[in-house]
Amino acid sequence: MLKKTLLIFLLPALLLICLVTLFPLGYGLVLGLMRKMPVFGISEFTGLSNFLFLLKDPRFQQSLWTTLKFTLISVPLELSLGMLIALLMKEKIPGNMLLKLTIMIPWAIPTVVSARMWEWIYNPEYGILNYLLKYSGIISESVNWLGNPHWALPAIIIADVWKTTPFAALLIYAGLQTIPAELYDSAKIDGAGSFRRFFHITLPLVFPIVLIVGIFRTMDALRIFDLVYVLTGGGPANITETMSVYAYKLLFQTMQFGYGSAVSIAMFVIVALLSSGYIYLLHKKFQLLA
Repeated sequence: MLKKTLLIFLLPALLLICLVTLFPLGYGLVLGLMRKMPVFGISEFTGLSNFLFLLKDPRFQQSLWTTLKFTLISVPLELSLGMLIALLMKEKIPGNMLLKLTIMIPWAIPTVVSARMWEWIYNPEYGILNYLLKYSGIISESVNWLGNPHWALPAIIIADVWKTTPFAALLIYAGLQTIPAELYDSAKIDGAGSFRRFFHITLPLVFPIVLIVGIFRTMDALRIFDLVYVLTGGGPANITETMSVYAYKLLFQTMQFGYGSAVSIAMFVIVALLSSGYIYLLHKKFQLLA
């Protein structure tokens, strides 16, 4: 009887989840199996042809590599800097309260606003970055950071790290508060230095939190769209085009609903697989702690 009552109370939430997640996913999968271009009046079932074409589509392969490269660089940087900032917030040092108050400002700024701000910072004519570098003598001529194929992706990564590191820092800081102070006191009595205390007490106990932050940030990084779209639109020469930007262009610029949906489904599968790897590591870690 209790199980039936719980099911009745959970049913509205389950129906809502099905409506906002499972239905769009299922409909996207159906579109991915079709060649659908309403502009030309084309709508036909093609089976797995869209997904097979993904395997030999050089633009999709480039967008996949760009997305993975962006993720593999930005997420470790955010976790490392987040850990450092969290440790600073935990210590009783001058300016600690100011650090806690200001650290969340980048995270609180909407991504589009943040992207526009960085667009002005990177501006080759009026941007403060070129001004500071020329003033310090590091460069002699202005650099088009977002228009240069070698610098466009690093510029986006820097903007993303600035924007999302506070999120990692806040969650890791919350995890640090759960570590008993007695462990550090005992380690100090035993003669353990700062590095040994960090690697033998802090890091093992806060590692599950770091993995959780890694799951969220990896999923966000693999789905990165707004920052890239505002800063470069995927250029120059599609060098910064991520899977989300490529899917957007297919769906809403060229109106290739079938192939665009196939790209979106492929992106969903990649995110799900990598997230599953994180969850597996997290599960193993909790088993070891138990």
